[in-house]
Amino acid sequence: MGKRPYGNDALRGAAAVPKGFYLKQAESGINTGLVSVLKLHRMPTQRDRDRALLGHLQRSMQMNPLAPKAVRRRHKKMLPDGARAVLLDEVDSLRDRLVVEWLSDGGFRAGEMCGLHLCDLHLREEAGCEECRGPHVHVCHRDGLVNGARAKTKWEWELRDGVIHGGLIKRVSPAMVHAYFDYLTLEYPRGASHGMLLVQQHGPGSGLPWAPDGTRKMPKRAGRRAGLGLIKPHMSRHTWASAVLEAAEGNLAIVRDAGGWASTEVVDEIYAHVDVNDPVFHDALLATWGELR
Repeated sequence: MGKRPYGNDALRGAAAVPKGFYLKQAESGINTGLVSVLKLHRMPTQRDRDRALLGHLQRSMQMNPLAPKAVRRRHKKMLPDGARAVLLDEVDSLRDRLVVEWLSDGGFRAGEMCGLHLCDLHLREEAGCEECRGPHVHVCHRDGLVNGARAKTKWEWELRDGVIHGGLIKRVSPAMVHAYFDYLTLEYPRGASHGMLLVQQHGPGSGLPWAPDGTRKMPKRAGRRAGLGLIKPHMSRHTWASAVLEAAEGNLAIVRDAGGWASTEVVDEIYAHVDVNDPVFHDALLATWGELR
């Protein structure tokens, strides 16, 4: 009574006590069946390797099923304010403009974008798949693409009667549609038989599918030229997800399905943060300090 509840780290330390007790009892022949339940292992993280002697040689770590799950709070890496407009002014091709627009409005991963085929794009109302009324894209996991691209999500999909069905369905904004048609009509090579959306524009591989590495390097170069510092495609995804979560008034399921995450828990850990500039947050601090009038 009168004490604060244990934190997550303290609970993990406390859980080591009953685990050790049960394992010691098992050595005396008591409840030996608990040994197989308690002696579990997991893959080591980079932090585990950094903290251990000869950590680079470790292949597994002991874990305690009695301990609470570790809480991960990763720092959100967001785009600088106004970065989208600056990048659009800085890029020099319609393909690069399409990438900036689609990263900003669609929250795509680099591998997802480079793996898109033209048949995956249903950029009109009431498309033939009948799975989404508005313009949308089907993100389909395909192995063995020539550019090495691969969608992280592995939703079931099929090509039926010449129309893509299934996959991860992502809605498309009007700006994304305009950028697509500008790119397709003015820059897309007419002789491209591979049917993929993004293609190389220079060098000996001109006209071939664009690799994810190229999609990652383009924003870096544009951001460096514009004085924005290091810009990565995944920063656009973080910015997009945070904006969707705010617009959805904290509905984690909407962000999960829009971005293709496996669970709402991932969304909660990464994006369900408090905006330090929020007026409610500001007033709460003033009230705590006794300064609120």
